[in-house]
Amino acid sequence: MLYQAYELTHAALAPYRAMSQFVEYMNASIYNPVSYTPMGKSISAACSVFNSITKRYGKPKWGISETIQGGKSLHIHIETVHSTPFCDLIKFQKQQSPKQSTTDPKVLIVAPLSGHYATLLRGTVSAMLPDHNVYVTDWHDPRDIPLSAGDFDLEDHVDTLIDFIQFLGPDVNIIAVCQPSVSVLAAAAIMAEDNDPCQPKTMTLMGGPIDTRVNPTAVNRHAEKHDLSWFKQNVISHVPYPHPGAMRSVYPGFLQLSGFMAMNLDRHVDAHVGLYNHLVDGDGDSADQHRSFYDEYLSVMDLPAIFFLQTIDVVFKNHKLAKGEMMHRGRAVDPSKINKTALMTVEGENDDICGVGQTSAAHALCSQLKSSQKIEFVQPGVGHYGVFNGRRWREETQPKIAKFIQAQK
Repeated sequence: MLYQAYELTHAALAPYRAMSQFVEYMNASIYNPVSYTPMGKSISAACSVFNSITKRYGKPKWGISETIQGGKSLHIHIETVHSTPFCDLIKFQKQQSPKQSTTDPKVLIVAPLSGHYATLLRGTVSAMLPDHNVYVTDWHDPRDIPLSAGDFDLEDHVDTLIDFIQFLGPDVNIIAVCQPSVSVLAAAAIMAEDNDPCQPKTMTLMGGPIDTRVNPTAVNRHAEKHDLSWFKQNVISHVPYPHPGAMRSVYPGFLQLSGFMAMNLDRHVDAHVGLYNHLVDGDGDSADQHRSFYDEYLSVMDLPAIFFLQTIDVVFKNHKLAKGEMMHRGRAVDPSKINKTALMTVEGENDDICGVGQTSAAHALCSQLKSSQKIEFVQPGVGHYGVFNGRRWREETQPKIAKFIQAQK
């Protein structure tokens, strides 16, 4: 009923939002003398904040149309090269010579299936594009996937990654951002045990929960505090009509967003107060930066319920991968089988979601790899999102990953 109540609330707010948009337009119009007065600016600003809080946010655009390579601007065309009911494998195709295209290392960036769309990695992709052929897992919103497509659990997640790796071939380098680090490591282990000819050349795990017993955060403690029945009763719902995925069991995006916001509620309240003040003061640049950030942050998707619950059980409550107890299709997942795929881990010094040490725990699990095939890196001064976005990512972390990929011949 919670999902239905959320949809009804949106519907009930629709006429008020329409009225607010009209009032904002009238009080911001250059043809209205009131718009130049403090009262007009205040009314317009208040309506703008109300509209931004109550509107429905869809999937953001990638907004990547070009990159710079060798001092030249190259056009970027995004195309879907492989697809499953739950995910598209997309390529950021550069307009360049065939020779250059074949020499750039092939990189698969595995986006987290944890609430936000893959577009959250816009900065990650942009930094990798100049010198790499970049592919990204673009997960679909389960509320748009009919029940006839079946369910999607943690094992399906691993299978999807193996499928994409095999599609791209043996020279691919994988970068897992946050949550999919577990599935990427599991996929590499399974492919290694099978001596799969398409084993990835490298894998880079960034801010991922390989072993949440190490340096646990508030997120880890919350998962351990409640049993699975609590999560089923409190956060799982069914997609309502008329969405294509009606009656699919999901962890709704709006509930995930509530959790994200609650972690730093004061910061978000201050940010919206700041938006109001910037609009009143006529500071358009700061207001645009605020809107740009929240257009992405407030755009969330549902998660398949079974995938979410299995992740809580396997990764956060029972630490099965770290303890050597994770199973996949009846087989034990053994990272010690990995001997061809070089490993790099990246962590943020101030990460309050995935504590330092949780990702680098992968090195001990991959015991067959030589020291020359392993790199641990902790980026000073960044939190969770700074691991894969922002100035430090562009100037310090990404160059280290690029060097690591180039070094593994």
